Amino acid sequence: MKAIILNQTGGVENLIVSEVPAPELKPQDVLVRVKAISINPVDAYLRANESAHPHFLQTGPDEKPIILGWDISGEVKSVGSSVTNFKEGDEVFGMVNFPGHGKAYAEYTSAPASQLAKKPVSVSFEEAAGATLAALTAYQSLVIYAQIKAGDKVLIHAAAGGVGHFAVQLAKAFGAYVIGTASSANRDFVLSLGADEFIDYQNEKFEEIVTDADIIIDSQYGNHVERSVQSLKKGGRLISLLTPVYEELQTALTEKHAFYHQLLVQSNGEDMQALAALMESGKLKTHVSKIVEFGQMDEAHRQIETRTTRGKVIVKGI
Repeated sequence: MKAIILNQTGGVENLIVSEVPAPELKPQDVLVRVKAISINPVDAYLRANESAHPHFLQTGPDEKPIILGWDISGEVKSVGSSVTNFKEGDEVFGMVNFPGHGKAYAEYTSAPASQLAKKPVSVSFEEAAGATLAALTAYQSLVIYAQIKAGDKVLIHAAAGGVGHFAVQLAKAFGAYVIGTASSANRDFVLSLGADEFIDYQNEKFEEIVTDADIIIDSQYGNHVERSVQSLKKGGRLISLLTPVYEELQTALTEKHAFYHQLLVQSNGEDMQALAALMESGKLKTHVSKIVEFGQMDEAHRQIETRTTRGKVIVKGI
């Protein structure tokens, strides 16, 4: 089968279309013909940084070839002997084997059936592929860890991005009051997602505008989270996607009696099914900003590295 392998870490020129063996099918696995692949910032980070491979890909030094990616939608080609909830021909989507060697940049990929959900008929393969890692991150942040409820005031940073644009919609679906931060160019987009208020982070200090948030989703790295703590009410919940607790942050959190969690999203079919139901009901939509062909993976990586992408970048399957 065809796959895009990482020849060596570095620039986009190291993403090479090659012929590789088809994946083996374990009893609990589903073999999927990939129709669309969603690209995330972590994909580009791993392409350029071999030191991150053991943590995210969990690969050893001799495991070759490296095939990046986790976010797929496609059609079931076959199922393992113990799989009962999927059959050949089903249209599915999911974030496969994260953390781990997902091998999504390929004509076919295999994954445990427990990590997949059936794609709603009304949702395209491109939209479904986009609603995987980013949507799961938003869902697990808000629902599993922040335990969102109706009436909560939720501040979402980078609200126009992959995680952020899903988080805004999810928070509104749960009945929250939502404030989104982004650049001024994204004001109308963020408000169109359902946000009740918008803050231009380039010209306004969000911590001076919001001081009583129940929940904050912070996707920025470093001491940006200390500013977010200032926006929390006492006993609030702050979910960070990138920053572990350090001494000054812990002091600030203790003063606010705040809950803090650094999230590493996990593949989870039950959560995928919840997202599928929200998409089917029209409460959750993927904003696809760019679609490229399989052989244009380099273009997709260049786009995601601009860090200015609205919603998601999608690569078509073969």
